[in-house]
Amino acid sequence: MPNKLRVERLSFFYGPKRVLSGVSIDIRRGEITALIGPSGCGKSTFLRCLNRMNDAIAGARAEGVIELDGQDINTPSANLTDLRRRVGMVFQKPNPFPQSIFDNVAFGPRVLGQTTGLAARVEQSLRAAALWDEVAGRLREPALDLALGQQQRLCIARVLAVEPEVILMDEPCSALDPVATLKIEELMRTLQEQYTIVIVTHNMQQAARVSDRTGLFWLGELVEFGETSQVFTRPAQAITESYITGRSG
Repeated sequence: MPNKLRVERLSFFYGPKRVLSGVSIDIRRGEITALIGPSGCGKSTFLRCLNRMNDAIAGARAEGVIELDGQDINTPSANLTDLRRRVGMVFQKPNPFPQSIFDNVAFGPRVLGQTTGLAARVEQSLRAAALWDEVAGRLREPALDLALGQQQRLCIARVLAVEPEVILMDEPCSALDPVATLKIEELMRTLQEQYTIVIVTHNMQQAARVSDRTGLFWLGELVEFGETSQVFTRPAQAITESYITGRSG
């Protein structure tokens, strides 16, 4: 598969503190890429570099190349509004707006001035997020009344409504019960048919279940990256085997 994202020699700093060191990785179009590693290893920081959400942090800076479809997005001239439409983000904790279900999904298109056919787009996004059948008669009810798993799928629908190309997921199931987690994992596999997905997870079983390729971050470096089956059964690095078997991290 061709690359959707290419990262080369990426280093990242919070003020004088370096949290990523020379990370290089190719993320293929139409695949699910999982990033694993212990807390504080830099994987979430790396994920936020892919749509430059770290730019909002005072003193933060990134060095290196981040290409989306061959275009370097890590430059002062990059259009961040367009970038964040193309590269959407789903966070660890469901964060629906204190608005109706409909208005949550319609929020992005409205901001972009895309109001024609809004009802159809909301329905399409909720169907794509496997939520339509559960909320079709409740679109004007508060989104915060939904169960946590439903809220997370609503947040995914909100991302889908602006027609992204890449979906970043930062621990999207950590606050969910096993049933809701399974629904999100099934949804990821369905969305993979149309989107490129990058997921950060502490759940190594989840990474093994849903991803095509897996990368292990350790102390700000990408120490191993490859096909998920190979990483989990025949890791090339001793630190990888130690981490996935629970002897370190």
